[in-house]
Amino acid sequence: MAPNIALNSIRRPAHVVVDRAGVGAPVTIELLPFTVRPVRTEADLRKAVAVRQAAYARHLPEFARSLEQPEAADYDGDTVILLAESKQDGSALGSVRIQTNFRQALHVEESVDLPLWLASQRLAEVTRLGIVEGRIGRQVKLALIKACFEHCEHNGVDTAVVSGRAPIDRQYEQLLFTDVFASRDPVILRHVGNLPHRIMYFDIASGQERWEAARHPLLDFFCHTRHPDIDLGRHVPAAWKHGLPRSQQAAGAVVVGLAA
Repeated sequence: MAPNIALNSIRRPAHVVVDRAGVGAPVTIELLPFTVRPVRTEADLRKAVAVRQAAYARHLPEFARSLEQPEAADYDGDTVILLAESKQDGSALGSVRIQTNFRQALHVEESVDLPLWLASQRLAEVTRLGIVEGRIGRQVKLALIKACFEHCEHNGVDTAVVSGRAPIDRQYEQLLFTDVFASRDPVILRHVGNLPHRIMYFDIASGQERWEAARHPLLDFFCHTRHPDIDLGRHVPAAWKHGLPRSQQAAGAVVVGLAA
């Protein structure tokens, strides 16, 4: 993963049209050179795992050796894995995993006690983001991040929490995430090779308003552009159909880790 998001170099859509059928201002439709969709088969999963492992190998080769095969968490009933595939040849360009806390604690909770205001909410942990190298990889990364935000919105998830190691934590700052802990000290995550990560959060409901106030360069990409190639299928994890997670009566949260 590049050390920054490179916002000014990637928004070059293959084709842009304007949809004037809706009410209000025209909506920009951007077609991407790849698709983003949930993994549905074992073959899909193997493609996601391969691109994940290759991405980690570029930065964390020792840890990456543990990612050559699917992990147990990939098969959890409340897990969704998103796969980005090239339209040209079907090759895997990136993947990310989203897991809720409806059946078990989040993986980040193996290493850190989340504050009560967060731990008592609906939580989802987004991990194992991996992308290919190059300009297309940076575009894939943004599309996968947008897909994660859309998944949160579609499923009533309100607060995003991320774990990021340096220098990836700076990318979260660019997206207007804030540290969960006032000290801003990195936390050693035992489940990620004992590497130090900052734990940060993002309020989903106020996200667009804050991006607008900051004149954020990703505002149009995230909020004012429709990407038909990002197709989440309104997927709802099976576990979410069975009530609220343990000790929670509030709205939701998502835990995100950009680890590649």
